[in-house]
Amino acid sequence: MIVMIRALDDVASFHDLFATHPRLTNLVLAPDGTRLIASVQIINDQGTGHVRRLWEVDPSGERESRPVARSVPGDFAPAFAADGTLLFLSGRENTDSAAEKSESQGVGLWALPEGGEARQIAHHPGDISSFVAAKDARTVAYTADLLPGTVNAAAYAELRRARESAMVNAVLYEATTPCAFGAGHGPDEPHTFVLHADGEPVNAGSQGLAGIADMALSPDGSLVAYTRAPTGRAPDTNVVTVADAATGVERHTFSRPGHQYYRLAFTADGSALVCQRQREETYDTQWRVTLVAFDLASGEETDLLPQFDNWPWPGRALLSPIRGDATLWFTGDERGHCPIFRRDADGTITRLTASGAYASLCVSPDGTTLYALRSTIDSPPRVVRLDAVTADQHPAFLRAPGDLDSLPGTLAEVHVEADDGFPLRAWLALPEGASAERPAPLIIAPHGGPQMSWSAWTWLWNPWPFAARGYAVLLPDPALSTGYGQRMQERGRGQYGGQPYRDLIALTDAALARDDLDATRTGLVGWSYGGYLANRAATLTDRFKAIVTHAGMWHLEAFQIDTDMHAYFRKIFGDPQTQRERYEANSPHLHAAKVTTPILIVHGGKDHRVPIGQALSLHSDLQRLGAPVSFLYFPEEGHAIGAPNHIRLMYDTVLNFLDHHVLGQQWQRPRML
Repeated sequence: MIVMIRALDDVASFHDLFATHPRLTNLVLAPDGTRLIASVQIINDQGTGHVRRLWEVDPSGERESRPVARSVPGDFAPAFAADGTLLFLSGRENTDSAAEKSESQGVGLWALPEGGEARQIAHHPGDISSFVAAKDARTVAYTADLLPGTVNAAAYAELRRARESAMVNAVLYEATTPCAFGAGHGPDEPHTFVLHADGEPVNAGSQGLAGIADMALSPDGSLVAYTRAPTGRAPDTNVVTVADAATGVERHTFSRPGHQYYRLAFTADGSALVCQRQREETYDTQWRVTLVAFDLASGEETDLLPQFDNWPWPGRALLSPIRGDATLWFTGDERGHCPIFRRDADGTITRLTASGAYASLCVSPDGTTLYALRSTIDSPPRVVRLDAVTADQHPAFLRAPGDLDSLPGTLAEVHVEADDGFPLRAWLALPEGASAERPAPLIIAPHGGPQMSWSAWTWLWNPWPFAARGYAVLLPDPALSTGYGQRMQERGRGQYGGQPYRDLIALTDAALARDDLDATRTGLVGWSYGGYLANRAATLTDRFKAIVTHAGMWHLEAFQIDTDMHAYFRKIFGDPQTQRERYEANSPHLHAAKVTTPILIVHGGKDHRVPIGQALSLHSDLQRLGAPVSFLYFPEEGHAIGAPNHIRLMYDTVLNFLDHHVLGQQWQRPRML
């Protein structure tokens, strides 16, 4: 059942409805352009998690959307085979009488022809985690694990059973870190497998322990490309591998010291591989992301966006489906939006959308029409159709689940000049009824990242539950935010708590110059890097009545040792034994004695990005010094709070905490705590 948010009789319950709202997550188009499939997450019957569904959307926009016929809850990650068969991952039971018992266990790859029944086409002990399909051939590639010393699924299954029988779950790490990207890894190691029609899977090579690889198949299914994760010996460099899809033999490798490659895609003729190239920030160099093309004949690497200073952090390139056509489309942040850009063969770049944030791009077979998910700060993702050429257009909205009927407020912008003269901007969510006669209390909510921007709808730390409670919410984009050119990165490089903090304060002051906001009632909330800025602010100013810090860094020296991105952060802050001044300039814990503002800490016990030790250190420091502090702990959550019941509880606690300290109301302990 799809639950929609309707006009609210009780605005205080907005965050309860928000937590249960359906979420559109990705979009795929059939090879002939006639079918458009969306992935939708809906809340489960217990209200404790989400169930994934596949949803059919009419590309013309004339018919209502509906669940995909003969799909079941739990089907996810859709894609289309060359013949138009819908492929997806699912943990559904395999009822094929010829299948072995083991085939029905775990997440497998399934095929659902239009008008037919679903059948499992690939399975693997321990699940298939992702897959891609060839555009013009009956070939798929998927990611699945192997244990060291095994080369195929049968040997892997046997060794898994032996480990389980011996009750062994130990891991020996020799070339990489124990965890990455928010999850522990090993001893299982992801590999790339290629499956041709009526054949056995071919092991095309290891993707490495740390992280999740990107994969691509050439249109004819003859080549498979994937990324191999960095190792402890080369922590800032990954490798793009191109292998023969029939034999798994390596054909090409591409890498560049100090860079990583993501989001691979073959051109329509299979002659080149296009991907995102990322140079991560160090103390001396700015973060830089571009799109590059590898010519498979010459091995030459070409930067496709050499002069593009919008610094949009270009996403996955969507390549023209027409052989010989070098057109591509991509998205990227730009001043509080995330437009679609078109790059023509001669390098000309055209912005196709006037406003909004776009994701999950699809292109029609003739290259004339685009489909995408569009969101804004005040609208969750919706399915849209656009012309593939016209500049600064407004999209046509298609019928699909996930829309909102109403919000408890309106959206505005705030602009100001920074102390170094750089123009700054922020979104401002205003609650209903805010006016000079009834000025609203203000909550400042810096984003995570730090290389991010407030440009799209978010399901984490969304401003509208606060607006429903009567708060205005400022969403600032300070130094290190994306979408403001390379200069914005230079301004914040190596000084997490310097220019970004001053920008945040400048935007706060500019917002409070409005007569519909109350400068005497303000609070600050932040997650991840925003949580760090909240911690930083707590040591530098007492202007806020309350601060909420979720998954924020507190003790930078301990953090850069413990985080799953140790190598990345060490490049920024350096060796604390020899570059102590960088830590002293940026680490909030050194100034814990200055904290007087009431603080609520929120943290997940399974957070590998900002480990729980940061929250424990913050809590113990403030308790020891007698500062007012509370700690909301979710033992089973990671870097973000994801379970709907936990989202409701988080908002209950945070809003009650702000009501008490910012508005002066009596403290109301959430019922479930």
